[in-house]
Amino acid sequence: MLRIEARGLTKEFKSYKSRSGLMGAFRDLFSRNYMNIKAVDAIDLAINEGEMVGYIGENGAGKSTTIKMLTGILKPSSGFLRVNGMDPHRERENFVKTIGVVFGQRSQLWWDIAVQESFTLLKKVYRVSDAHYKRHMEHVIDVLDIEDLLARPVRKLSLGQRMRCELAAALIHNPPLLFLDEPTIGLDVLVKLKIRDFLKEMNKEYGTTVLLTTHDLSDIEALCSRVIMLDEGKVIYDGELNKLKEQMGSKKAVFVDFPYPVSLEKLESVTFGLPVSWSQIHPMQYRGVFRSEDLSVSHLLEAIIPSFEVTDLSIETMSTEEVVRKIYEEGFAHV
Repeated sequence: MLRIEARGLTKEFKSYKSRSGLMGAFRDLFSRNYMNIKAVDAIDLAINEGEMVGYIGENGAGKSTTIKMLTGILKPSSGFLRVNGMDPHRERENFVKTIGVVFGQRSQLWWDIAVQESFTLLKKVYRVSDAHYKRHMEHVIDVLDIEDLLARPVRKLSLGQRMRCELAAALIHNPPLLFLDEPTIGLDVLVKLKIRDFLKEMNKEYGTTVLLTTHDLSDIEALCSRVIMLDEGKVIYDGELNKLKEQMGSKKAVFVDFPYPVSLEKLESVTFGLPVSWSQIHPMQYRGVFRSEDLSVSHLLEAIIPSFEVTDLSIETMSTEEVVRKIYEEGFAHV
């Protein structure tokens, strides 16, 4: 079953371009030059039940605009959109009962009352029965380890404590689809791990579909097998994370340490003709980047060792974060 289906989904915003100078500002008072900006440009999405999908992109790429359309906050300018079999904007009252949303910088809990009271209010809003609430939320509260936080006002919680309570609040009605927008922003490592483990368990236990937007790619690696990349409102990659790493991350980095300072020119001269790019970390350490299919480490060392003494050597494969950064900086063809 498709939880999210979009074809040609587009959102345009009307903006105006200011004229320069004092005379231009005066003219703007009477007539403005308007222009249409496509925040999301004819994207196609198909997300199946039970999938955990990472939705990533640079600031301004259109991620938040997409999420707002998928959750019914914004009406698309054009295109076809169905989420949980409904039009999110036109069928909003019924639709919101089938989704959970967590925004890392916004709260759905009441600031001055106890967490438990917020949960009770949300239980009434979603019309959750006492039996279902008790059965489901006991499990959620236990896994997120928030039992001791329920009697505290939200304003008395730390960021990590509040985010765990936000997650619990989003799942009170056990929705089949969960939207997470930067859910681990500003959190320490232990809290991140707890939230990741919780999301994995919810996905396994209830088949909850998760769409995750984040700048922390370690969250994507830990939770998602599929990633969708957005750039300037367009989808530039939609597929398995492992395939992206295999396709784009075949580069390796070798760190070579010398017992004495070595000039970059000399190192490049002894490896001339080999497909390796050198950069200096400090005068006695260099980083060489190459594709594993073009060059082996042994061949690289065969060129270096006759001319230099090597004290240490370490090899790293390109991380997901570095792969994504290079894609946005240079495009797919250069990675």
